[in-house]
Amino acid sequence: MPQKIPNSLSEGMEFELFAPSATLNGDILLNGSKSISNRLLIIYALCEQHFEIHNLSNAADTLTLLRLLSNEDDCMLDAGDAGTTFRFMTAYLAFRSKKQVLTGSARMLERPIAALVDALRQVGAKINYLRQEGFPPLQIAEPFDNTNNIVTIAADVSSQFISALLLIAPTLPQGLIIQMKGKAVSAPYIQMTLELMSEFGIDYRWDIEKQSISISPQKYIAKYYSVESDWSAASYYYAMAALSDEVNLNLRGLHKNSSQADACVLKLMRSFGIETVWKDDGSAQLLRSNCCVEKFDYNFINCPDIAQTFAVLCAGLNIPAHFTGLQTLKIKETDRIEALKTELEKLGAVISSTADTLTIHKGINPDSRDVLIHTYKDHRMAMAFAPLALKLPNLRLEDKNVVRKSYPNFWRDLQTLGFSLKSEKQPNL
Repeated sequence: MPQKIPNSLSEGMEFELFAPSATLNGDILLNGSKSISNRLLIIYALCEQHFEIHNLSNAADTLTLLRLLSNEDDCMLDAGDAGTTFRFMTAYLAFRSKKQVLTGSARMLERPIAALVDALRQVGAKINYLRQEGFPPLQIAEPFDNTNNIVTIAADVSSQFISALLLIAPTLPQGLIIQMKGKAVSAPYIQMTLELMSEFGIDYRWDIEKQSISISPQKYIAKYYSVESDWSAASYYYAMAALSDEVNLNLRGLHKNSSQADACVLKLMRSFGIETVWKDDGSAQLLRSNCCVEKFDYNFINCPDIAQTFAVLCAGLNIPAHFTGLQTLKIKETDRIEALKTELEKLGAVISSTADTLTIHKGINPDSRDVLIHTYKDHRMAMAFAPLALKLPNLRLEDKNVVRKSYPNFWRDLQTLGFSLKSEKQPNL
């Protein structure tokens, strides 16, 4: 198992973020992909042989998963607010010969888990709800002796439920046939899971027309793996580039042909005047050209994690925009649709929303001052709003430590680009 690092997410004080100028120059080595790292850790735990993982994410969610897998004999396992970790651990623990409780933070206890639990029960898992039906915490006991290997699961709730089932499928006595109902959300993440499993020797059959994935009993084959950098993290630098007057920024560790859903940022940002040049050393160089988008309209069903990035960017550039496919945002770390609407309106934007859409009618007032942006204990709220420091005279944000969940070095990396952070008790971060 890779080196265990303690997991803690402490709340931080509010602070001001200042950009040095409208010119963005520098070189950033991005952290490893959290999505890939979390899947790798489950594969590692299920593999009969050890293997080396390079560039494993240092995100708190990944460290939480690493901690739980390192202490899996404990009777009580706490996933905190790590959603992917909770879902992957639910499936991982379901077919072990132990009785354990899996719990999480107050927000985690509000996030639905019924679709995954129902699917696991179909193939013999013995899982009980300890409080509210359909929600954590869960009591997971030794599974029933069940010979059924077919599960039916709704595909329009969370792709993480399906990925959790896929990762354990090869280790089940009869494998698993997953039949998905409805339109899949974040489908590229399902493809990422399957491609990663294939890298470790697992064969699968995906009948796209019938929405069925079949995996026979197999063993994961150990191999060295180097994790590519995180395209979700890259999206914030693309947004900064689009809000700058001049750009010469290198992002290191990204893959041009990535399996990460958020790699679509590369194509989408061309409309905002940001071109990507791939250099001989493998880094991505961001360069500025003219923004040519007059109205932005996009369905984020496959890449919901960058919806906040683009919402804040469009508001910052005063570009009318309509976002669809946002249904999963309501059950994330916070209700991200409502959070975006509330915080952008503080800055003078005119926003409307529904349960799965967000529309920007008018952008922010660039003269807004002394407005505190709440982050709702949501790492992506903090990082999505950070680029506005390039447009506002002072940007006040709540809780600098919240970024530890996915990108602990975010503020430190911004400092290398000339940004500064100031708070009441700590002049500089």
